[in-house]
Amino acid sequence: MNSPSVSVLMPVYNAEATLHASICSALAQADCDFELIVVDDGSTDGSGQVIGSFRDPRIRAFSQANQGLAATLNRGLSLANGCYIARLDNDDLALPERLARQVAYMEAHPEVALLGTWAEIYEGDVPSGRFHRHPTESARLRLDLLFDNPFVHSSVMLRADAIRELGGYHVERASKFPEDYDLWSRVAAVHEIANLPEVLTVYREVPGSIMRTAGVEIMANVVSISSRNLRRVLPVDVSDAECLDLARLYHGVPADPGAAVGLRALALWRRAAVAVGGPPDGWSPQFSEGYLRARRHLISQIFRRTLPPAMLELLRRARRWFGRRS
Repeated sequence: MNSPSVSVLMPVYNAEATLHASICSALAQADCDFELIVVDDGSTDGSGQVIGSFRDPRIRAFSQANQGLAATLNRGLSLANGCYIARLDNDDLALPERLARQVAYMEAHPEVALLGTWAEIYEGDVPSGRFHRHPTESARLRLDLLFDNPFVHSSVMLRADAIRELGGYHVERASKFPEDYDLWSRVAAVHEIANLPEVLTVYREVPGSIMRTAGVEIMANVVSISSRNLRRVLPVDVSDAECLDLARLYHGVPADPGAAVGLRALALWRRAAVAVGGPPDGWSPQFSEGYLRARRHLISQIFRRTLPPAMLELLRRARRWFGRRS
């Protein structure tokens, strides 16, 4: 039996209400040879019964005692036969053309190891009218990764050999929330990355998800990953402490006493952008927009960190007033 082109990894944990629709969306993929690897990570609801209700030979189902998302994804990677790995969460949906479009792009761009798509945001089962339309260019995405995660995890396709060479998802607590930001950062350090400018995924916002309930821990880990990303691109004359504080500044996390702000922070950001994108006269419009957007955000955070509360309130009122007048 020939191996499929794509292995779709779906980790499952207590997703009885949404799981059937997610599996059906994977099975409805058009013009693509794939397997669906479903790993039940110790669910205590009816998720196991939902999985067992399917009789499609493309499904390979497994169950285990609860190990957490990163470890479950790594098990899925170890079981995958495809040369491409596609992710789909147990509450999201893949539109019918998604896998075929991504495979075609990856075949045409062998240098790309990570490919996401745009996504429509649902609130439960209802379209919200909002979308994740992240940048598409590799350099711009590497720039954004210095601070943020510009990929929808449920939309990505990865080259299996590249991900395995990088050791898969890290299971250490300082990386596994958010485990995707950590992995994408490591991929981007050695491979090209991209997003397809097409809405091919439905991302469902669900109350009680990890991203909504572990915010403090997640933010601490985001700052740590961001600091490592800045360290990777900034020269050796920039200290580790400066990289950490630039990440803290961007995310609004209090700094250590004596941390440099203002012009020093903005100068470091420009140096980071040049390290990623080369001289500014060669920046694409998309890259320039990303640099300026982050610069504006840093300036706003500098004001918050340095100005007295009364002055900040006056600035907020002035902004609201001018916004109503415009």
